Amino acid sequence: MGDKFKILIIDDSALMRSVESDIIGKDNRFEVVDTAPDGVTGLDLLIRNNGQYDLVLLDVNMPKMNGLEVLTRIQKYKLRCKVIMVSTLVKEGAHETILALERGAVDFVLKPSAAKGESRDEFEKKLLVAIAAALGCDDGVNENYKKVDSLKKQILAINDSNRNGLSRNRSSNNRDNVIVAIACSTGGPKTLKEIIPKLPKDIDVPIVLVQHMPMGFTKSLADRLDELSEIDVTEAVDGEKLEKGHVYIAPGGKQLRIAKGIGSSHVIKLTDEEPRDGLRPCANIMYESLADMGYEKILCVVLTGMGADGRAGIEKLSKTKETYTIAQDADTCVVYGMPRAIVSSGLADEVLPLDAIAGSIIKNVGVLSDGR
Repeated sequence: MGDKFKILIIDDSALMRSVESDIIGKDNRFEVVDTAPDGVTGLDLLIRNNGQYDLVLLDVNMPKMNGLEVLTRIQKYKLRCKVIMVSTLVKEGAHETILALERGAVDFVLKPSAAKGESRDEFEKKLLVAIAAALGCDDGVNENYKKVDSLKKQILAINDSNRNGLSRNRSSNNRDNVIVAIACSTGGPKTLKEIIPKLPKDIDVPIVLVQHMPMGFTKSLADRLDELSEIDVTEAVDGEKLEKGHVYIAPGGKQLRIAKGIGSSHVIKLTDEEPRDGLRPCANIMYESLADMGYEKILCVVLTGMGADGRAGIEKLSKTKETYTIAQDADTCVVYGMPRAIVSSGLADEVLPLDAIAGSIIKNVGVLSDGR
């Protein structure tokens, strides 16, 4: 028992506290050691037992003190624990969940909805996967970190041999031949907050972005990033033309492809095709769609996330297009899964810490006012 990860549940619903406790009790890696019916009680437990909880499952909307307020105080008092938000799919909940992810929560899990026909089994699977990833005890996550040391020499060699970045031959009159395509998952909202607001509004490319999230949350993420940024950020709309100086976020529950528009233009195509590897949106689908488009050069950016989404798509894309791929480094990832898959497959041209990624994007694609 002493070796188990200790978990605190903070939720105003007695039913959800019971459901989550029962689910966690089935896994011998974890144990629920305390529960709290509101944020005030939960915060008191955290302060009195600082460092004794490995993980907190935190409801978003609660009386007395909501989840966002609890998280703010966790940061203020420097309390030692990881936090997963457990959220309902409502507009207010989605907005607050995005803010919570910005402020240190490592992930979120949607509460099951009887109205949408979601089962307890589905919720159980998602909750246990999220907990295992957050605590680094998932087999795949563990394997990712075990391999980090063996990749360090490879990463140094990658960065040393690719200092010139993406070739930008602008001798032709075609100024529409470059696009940036970003993929991220667990830890993505906080990471994106450190990248997108640093991009200038006159950046010389369109940017398409897949963040693994359910429907409703991607709209809140886009609105939040747009609020923080000079560059325009929106949730992508089917059929809209891609414009430079604009970030298009794939909607949750849809697959995003790039399609040819009128003349040399390109447009967003949203589809209801089945999830791939359980993902909708899926970055592999986005990257693969670019293989047949008019863009000559694609800057691929793969950020924190569990699994390997993006690897197969970039591998296919690189066979027909000039690609330059930036992977986030292990030290700044919440989960070093997706970037590690890029590095270990030999697809990375640069492996960078989070604070260097925006600068590398700008260096590689330029801005409209730079005279080119």
